[in-house]
Amino acid sequence: MFIDSHCHLNHPELIGQLPQILENMRVHSVSHALCVSVDLENFPALLALAQAHDNLFASVGVHPDDPDAKEPSIRELVELASHPKVVAIGETGLDYFRLNGRSVDEMAWQRERFRTHIRAARKIGKPLIIHTRAAAADTLAIMEEEGAQHAGGVMHCFTESWEVAQSALALDFYISISGIVTFKNARNVQDVAQRIPPDRLLIETDSPYLAPVPHRGKQNEPAFVRHVAQFIAQLRDVTESEIGRITAQNFCHLFNITEQPFSTG
Repeated sequence: MFIDSHCHLNHPELIGQLPQILENMRVHSVSHALCVSVDLENFPALLALAQAHDNLFASVGVHPDDPDAKEPSIRELVELASHPKVVAIGETGLDYFRLNGRSVDEMAWQRERFRTHIRAARKIGKPLIIHTRAAAADTLAIMEEEGAQHAGGVMHCFTESWEVAQSALALDFYISISGIVTFKNARNVQDVAQRIPPDRLLIETDSPYLAPVPHRGKQNEPAFVRHVAQFIAQLRDVTESEIGRITAQNFCHLFNITEQPFSTG
Protein backbone atom coordinates (compact mmCIF):
# COMPACT_ATOMS: atom_id res chain seq x y z
CA MET A 1 0.00 0.00 0.00
CA PHE A 2 1.01 3.61 -0.60
CA ILE A 3 -0.06 6.85 1.10
CA ASP A 4 -0.09 10.28 -0.50
CA SER A 5 1.09 12.53 2.32
CA HIS A 6 0.23 15.81 0.57
CA CYS A 7 -2.44 16.62 -2.00
CA HIS A 8 -5.13 19.21 -2.69
CA LEU A 9 -8.22 17.21 -3.62
CA ASN A 10 -10.50 20.15 -2.84
CA HIS A 11 -9.01 22.23 -5.66
CA PRO A 12 -11.39 22.83 -8.58
CA GLU A 13 -9.27 20.72 -10.94
CA LEU A 14 -9.83 17.61 -8.81
CA ILE A 15 -12.99 17.89 -6.76
CA GLY A 16 -15.26 17.46 -9.78
CA GLN A 17 -13.55 14.16 -10.58
CA LEU A 18 -13.47 12.85 -7.03
CA PRO A 19 -15.23 9.48 -7.59
CA GLN A 20 -12.78 8.57 -10.36
CA ILE A 21 -9.81 9.85 -8.38
CA LEU A 22 -10.76 7.69 -5.40
CA GLU A 23 -11.22 4.70 -7.67
CA ASN A 24 -7.81 5.32 -9.26
CA MET A 25 -6.30 5.37 -5.78
CA ARG A 26 -7.85 1.97 -5.05
CA VAL A 27 -6.64 0.46 -8.34
CA HIS A 28 -3.08 1.68 -7.71
CA SER A 29 -3.00 0.57 -4.04
CA VAL A 30 -2.97 4.10 -2.65
CA SER A 31 -4.89 3.57 0.55
CA HIS A 32 -4.98 7.05 2.10
CA ALA A 33 -4.28 10.70 1.34
CA LEU A 34 -3.79 13.87 3.35
CA CYS A 35 -5.70 16.85 1.90
CA VAL A 36 -3.70 19.94 2.78
CA SER A 37 -5.16 23.35 3.57
CA VAL A 38 -3.89 26.53 1.93
CA ASP A 39 -6.41 29.04 3.35
CA LEU A 40 -9.10 29.36 5.97
CA GLU A 41 -11.82 30.44 3.56
CA ASN A 42 -11.98 26.98 1.98
CA PHE A 43 -11.18 24.97 5.10
CA PRO A 44 -14.82 24.01 5.92
CA ALA A 45 -15.18 22.32 2.52
CA LEU A 46 -11.81 20.62 2.95
CA LEU A 47 -12.80 19.26 6.36
CA ALA A 48 -16.16 18.09 4.99
CA LEU A 49 -14.30 16.19 2.26
CA ALA A 50 -12.14 14.41 4.84
CA GLN A 51 -15.15 13.66 7.02
CA ALA A 52 -16.99 12.09 4.10
CA HIS A 53 -14.23 9.56 3.35
CA ASP A 54 -12.55 7.24 5.85
CA ASN A 55 -9.30 7.22 3.87
CA LEU A 56 -8.86 11.00 3.65
CA PHE A 57 -7.40 13.31 6.29
CA ALA A 58 -7.11 17.10 6.49
CA SER A 59 -4.74 19.78 7.73
CA VAL A 60 -5.48 23.40 8.60
CA GLY A 61 -3.31 26.35 7.67
CA VAL A 62 -2.62 29.29 5.38
CA HIS A 63 -0.06 29.03 2.57
CA PRO A 64 2.81 31.55 2.68
CA ASP A 65 2.27 32.69 -0.92
CA ASP A 66 -0.92 34.74 -0.52
CA PRO A 67 -0.61 38.13 1.24
CA ASP A 68 -4.35 38.74 0.94
CA ALA A 69 -5.47 35.53 2.62
CA LYS A 70 -7.25 35.74 5.96
CA GLU A 71 -4.60 35.72 8.66
CA PRO A 72 -5.04 32.95 11.22
CA SER A 73 -4.58 33.43 14.92
CA ILE A 74 -3.02 30.82 17.18
CA ARG A 75 -6.36 30.37 18.90
CA GLU A 76 -8.22 29.87 15.61
CA LEU A 77 -5.73 27.31 14.29
CA VAL A 78 -5.83 25.37 17.55
CA GLU A 79 -9.61 25.36 17.58
CA LEU A 80 -9.89 24.16 13.98
CA ALA A 81 -7.12 21.58 14.44
CA SER A 82 -8.93 20.02 17.40
CA HIS A 83 -11.16 18.05 15.03
CA PRO A 84 -10.02 14.39 14.95
CA LYS A 85 -9.88 14.38 11.15
CA VAL A 86 -7.37 17.26 11.20
CA VAL A 87 -3.97 15.69 11.68
CA ALA A 88 -1.60 18.60 11.01
CA ILE A 89 -1.03 22.35 10.95
CA GLY A 90 -0.16 23.81 7.55
CA GLU A 91 0.89 24.12 4.97
CA THR A 92 2.98 26.96 6.27
CA GLY A 93 6.48 28.27 5.82
CA LEU A 94 8.31 30.79 3.65
CA ASP A 95 8.38 31.38 -0.09
CA TYR A 96 10.76 33.98 -1.52
CA PHE A 97 10.58 32.58 -5.06
CA ARG A 98 7.96 35.08 -6.24
CA LEU A 99 8.91 38.35 -4.60
CA ASN A 100 7.29 40.32 -7.46
CA GLY A 101 9.51 43.33 -6.89
CA ARG A 102 9.40 43.12 -3.11
CA SER A 103 12.49 42.73 -0.96
CA VAL A 104 12.97 39.91 1.51
CA ASP A 105 12.66 42.52 4.28
CA GLU A 106 9.17 43.29 3.00
CA MET A 107 8.13 39.66 3.58
CA ALA A 108 7.92 40.14 7.35
CA TRP A 109 4.19 39.29 7.20
CA GLN A 110 5.12 35.88 5.83
CA ARG A 111 7.59 35.21 8.62
CA GLU A 112 5.04 36.26 11.26
CA ARG A 113 2.41 33.98 9.71
CA PHE A 114 4.91 31.12 9.87
CA ARG A 115 5.61 31.80 13.56
CA THR A 116 1.86 31.76 14.28
CA HIS A 117 1.53 28.29 12.76
CA ILE A 118 4.49 26.91 14.69
CA ARG A 119 3.13 28.27 17.96
CA ALA A 120 -0.28 26.77 17.23
CA ALA A 121 1.26 23.38 16.39
CA ARG A 122 3.20 23.39 19.64
CA LYS A 123 0.11 24.38 21.61
CA ILE A 124 -2.13 21.62 20.23
CA GLY A 125 0.60 19.02 19.79
CA LYS A 126 0.05 18.31 16.10
CA PRO A 127 2.81 18.24 13.45
CA LEU A 128 3.62 20.96 10.94
CA ILE A 129 3.56 20.74 7.15
CA ILE A 130 6.28 23.12 6.00
CA HIS A 131 6.66 24.70 2.57
CA THR A 132 9.96 26.40 1.81
CA ARG A 133 11.09 27.80 -1.52
CA ALA A 134 14.15 30.02 -2.04
CA ALA A 135 14.05 30.66 1.72
CA ALA A 136 15.77 27.71 3.37
CA ALA A 137 18.02 29.71 5.72
CA ASP A 138 15.18 31.82 7.12
CA THR A 139 12.87 28.81 7.30
CA LEU A 140 15.32 26.81 9.38
CA ALA A 141 16.19 29.81 11.56
CA ILE A 142 12.54 30.41 12.46
CA MET A 143 11.98 26.71 13.07
CA GLU A 144 14.84 26.75 15.56
CA GLU A 145 13.80 30.04 17.19
CA GLU A 146 10.19 28.88 17.66
CA GLY A 147 11.06 25.35 18.80
CA ALA A 148 9.38 23.63 15.85
CA GLN A 149 11.05 20.37 16.87
CA HIS A 150 8.65 20.21 19.81
CA ALA A 151 5.76 19.87 17.37
CA GLY A 152 7.58 17.90 14.69
CA GLY A 153 6.42 17.71 11.11
CA VAL A 154 7.47 17.35 7.51
CA MET A 155 9.33 19.40 4.94
CA HIS A 156 6.96 18.87 2.06
CA CYS A 157 7.88 18.68 -1.65
CA PHE A 158 11.54 18.90 -0.70
CA THR A 159 13.81 20.50 -3.32
CA GLU A 160 16.69 21.79 -1.21
CA SER A 161 20.21 20.44 -0.69
CA TRP A 162 21.25 17.51 1.47
CA GLU A 163 22.73 20.03 3.92
CA VAL A 164 19.30 21.64 4.38
CA ALA A 165 17.76 18.20 4.74
CA GLN A 166 20.25 17.34 7.47
CA SER A 167 19.31 20.49 9.37
CA ALA A 168 15.63 19.59 9.13
CA LEU A 169 16.30 16.02 10.20
CA ALA A 170 18.23 17.34 13.21
CA LEU A 171 15.01 19.14 14.21
CA ASP A 172 13.16 15.79 14.09
CA PHE A 173 11.39 16.58 10.83
CA TYR A 174 10.52 14.16 8.07
CA ILE A 175 11.37 14.78 4.41
CA SER A 176 8.67 14.29 1.78
CA ILE A 177 9.60 13.62 -1.84
CA SER A 178 7.24 14.54 -4.68
CA GLY A 179 7.11 13.67 -8.37
CA ILE A 180 9.92 16.15 -8.99
CA VAL A 181 12.30 13.32 -8.10
CA THR A 182 11.41 11.64 -11.42
CA PHE A 183 12.46 14.66 -13.51
CA LYS A 184 15.75 14.23 -15.39
CA ASN A 185 17.21 17.50 -14.13
CA ALA A 186 16.30 16.89 -10.48
CA ARG A 187 19.71 15.55 -9.46
CA ASN A 188 19.61 17.40 -6.16
CA VAL A 189 16.27 15.86 -5.16
CA GLN A 190 17.41 12.41 -6.28
CA ASP A 191 20.53 12.71 -4.14
CA VAL A 192 18.46 13.63 -1.08
CA ALA A 193 15.96 10.83 -1.79
CA GLN A 194 18.80 8.32 -1.66
CA ARG A 195 20.15 9.60 1.65
CA ILE A 196 17.06 10.19 3.81
CA PRO A 197 17.00 7.71 6.72
CA PRO A 198 14.26 5.12 6.12
CA ASP A 199 12.33 6.19 9.20
CA ARG A 200 12.11 9.83 8.03
CA LEU A 201 10.96 9.37 4.42
CA LEU A 202 7.51 10.32 3.10
CA ILE A 203 6.11 10.45 -0.44
CA GLU A 204 3.55 12.80 -1.94
CA THR A 205 2.00 14.12 -5.12
CA ASP A 206 1.17 17.76 -4.26
CA SER A 207 -1.62 17.14 -6.77
CA PRO A 208 -2.98 18.65 -8.93
CA TYR A 209 0.58 19.92 -9.48
CA LEU A 210 3.92 18.29 -10.32
CA ALA A 211 2.81 15.05 -11.96
CA PRO A 212 5.66 12.53 -12.03
CA VAL A 213 7.07 10.85 -15.10
CA PRO A 214 5.37 9.25 -17.08
CA HIS A 215 2.56 11.78 -16.53
CA ARG A 216 4.72 14.92 -16.41
CA GLY A 217 2.88 17.96 -17.72
CA LYS A 218 -0.53 16.45 -17.03
CA GLN A 219 -2.85 16.89 -14.07
CA ASN A 220 -1.53 15.08 -11.04
CA GLU A 221 -3.58 12.92 -8.65
CA PRO A 222 -2.93 10.75 -5.57
CA ALA A 223 -2.82 7.50 -7.57
CA PHE A 224 0.40 8.75 -9.16
CA VAL A 225 2.26 8.66 -5.84
CA ARG A 226 3.05 5.07 -6.75
CA HIS A 227 5.37 6.37 -9.50
CA VAL A 228 7.24 8.38 -6.87
CA ALA A 229 7.64 5.23 -4.77
CA GLN A 230 8.83 3.23 -7.77
CA PHE A 231 11.47 5.81 -8.68
CA ILE A 232 12.77 6.12 -5.12
CA ALA A 233 12.89 2.32 -4.87
CA GLN A 234 15.19 2.24 -7.89
CA LEU A 235 17.40 4.96 -6.42
CA ARG A 236 17.71 3.11 -3.12
CA ASP A 237 17.92 -0.38 -4.66
CA VAL A 238 14.92 -1.72 -2.76
CA THR A 239 11.46 -2.90 -3.81
CA GLU A 240 8.58 -0.53 -4.34
CA SER A 241 6.63 -2.47 -1.71
CA GLU A 242 9.38 -1.68 0.78
CA ILE A 243 9.08 2.04 0.02
CA GLY A 244 5.32 1.72 0.38
CA ARG A 245 5.69 -0.06 3.72
CA ILE A 246 8.14 2.34 5.32
CA THR A 247 6.47 5.51 4.08
CA ALA A 248 3.05 4.30 5.23
CA GLN A 249 4.46 3.48 8.66
CA ASN A 250 6.16 6.88 8.81
CA PHE A 251 2.93 8.63 7.83
CA CYS A 252 0.98 6.91 10.58
CA HIS A 253 3.66 7.62 13.14
CA LEU A 254 4.05 11.30 12.27
CA PHE A 255 0.33 12.05 12.08
CA ASN A 256 -0.60 9.82 15.02
CA ILE A 257 -2.94 7.60 13.03
CA THR A 258 -3.46 4.38 14.96
CA GLU A 259 -6.98 3.16 14.27
CA GLN A 260 -7.06 2.86 10.46
CA PRO A 261 -7.55 -0.78 9.39
CA PHE A 262 -5.19 -1.01 6.44
CA SER A 263 -2.08 -2.96 5.65
CA THR A 264 1.31 -1.33 5.24
CA GLY A 265 2.73 -4.43 3.61
